[in-house]
Amino acid sequence: MANIEYKALQPQIFNIRCWVKEVDPKLLKVAFNKLLSHTGFNVLSFSEHNFPVQGYTAIWLLAESHLAIHTFPQHEWSYVELSGCNKAKTAAFKESIFKTGLEVNFEEDAVAASIPTKSKKS
Repeated sequence: MANIEYKALQPQIFNIRCWVKEVDPKLLKVAFNKLLSHTGFNVLSFSEHNFPVQGYTAIWLLAESHLAIHTFPQHEWSYVELSGCNKAKTAAFKESIFKTGLEVNFEEDAVAASIPTKSKKS
């Protein structure tokens, strides 16, 4: 049996949060599958749920973390959140999202980095 080498990663996650002016599940699924592939993310699994009255939620489990989409059809917007441990891929995703043709409003101008801090004891 071959030895598996592990890559030590710093405990940090890079986040993108935005709103997309599209709520059609089929269009969203196609656009974001292409975007993940184009930016080099490795999709491990995909799950989706159509709510009976309205709304749709999809999540892509990635080798690098996850992408989630939640639609709000009554307002014609979808919330998109990508969390990834690869800064370059996450930044490429953010830059490439405009190539989808979707109207996008980002919550932050830059890719947000999240790292653990020492907990404060009371």
